Formats: sequence, structure tokens, C-alpha cells
Amino acid sequence: MIWLVIGIIVVFFGAVAFIGAPYVPSQKKYIRRAFDHFGLNKTDVLIDVGSGDGIVLRSAAKYGARAVGYEINPFLAGLSRILSRRNPRIQVVLANFWYAKLPENTTFVYAFSVSRDEKRLTKLLQREADRLQRPLKLLCYGSPFKDREADEKFEAYYLYAFHPLQSKKA
Repeated sequence: MIWLVIGIIVVFFGAVAFIGAPYVPSQKKYIRRAFDHFGLNKTDVLIDVGSGDGIVLRSAAKYGARAVGYEINPFLAGLSRILSRRNPRIQVVLANFWYAKLPENTTFVYAFSVSRDEKRLTKLLQREADRLQRPLKLLCYGSPFKDREADEKFEAYYLYAFHPLQSKKA
């Protein structure tokens, strides 16, 4: 029986990796240093792409930010909800980020490794900055974009700003 459960979990995590990215937990101490450096605060709404166990969400909430995580793996979404329970600043959404509209007050988007999805993520964030008519910041860890220079770098974190291309009022 235990082997069946282990087999299902292994197959499920493997299958999800074809749609999204494999689960790689972030480390609290690096997240805190990045949030300190980039000035995350209570006026921010941070979206975590592939939020996994929710460590980034819980860290952002400690800074007073509202944190919304998108996770396609139901095991990880459930774990994140359990670990983040009782925190009204955290929301975990069991959904594919690529098909979601960002909340209206989004300021930061956090992504672990973006090299595989650089073009897709750039297009989505530019479209959302245009829709929201204000800048969005992408904070990514581990791999910079190949076709775009980071606006700022801190340790293994890269910050990219997406500005609206044209005002709807024009």
C-alpha cells in the first residue's frame, strides 16, 4: 500500500513538471535578504508563480505584503494552505498561472527560475502592466533573462520592471 502511495506521488510530481516547473524549495534567509534589499512592504501585493510550499508567501506576509500564490500541484497547494493557515494576508490558488489574470493591485511577481519561460513570462507581464496601467516588478531567483538586462541584481536575484507601453487615456 505504501508503495502505491509513493508511486502516485512520484508520478504526480513528475507529470506536473511537464506543465510547470519541478518543485525546488526556496530558502527563507535568501528570500528575507532579497525582500529587504528590494523594499517589499505592506503596500505591496506579491504574486508567487509556482508557490510550492508557500515559503515565499509566508515571508512576504511577514513584511506586511499581501501574498497570492499560484500552484498547479494539489499536494503542494494543500501543504501551503496548511502551513499558511490563519494568515489573512496569504491566498493560495490551485491554478495554472499562465491562464490567470493578476489581481488589480499586484506590484511584485516572484518566480524561481525563469530561463525556460522567459519569452512567455515577458509577454504575460507586459500585457498585465498594460492592462493594469502601472509598472509591475518581476523578482526572479537563479537565472536571469537571456534577452533582457535586469534593472537590478542582488545576490542571485534579478529584478525586471515592466512599464505600461501606452496609456489607455491617450
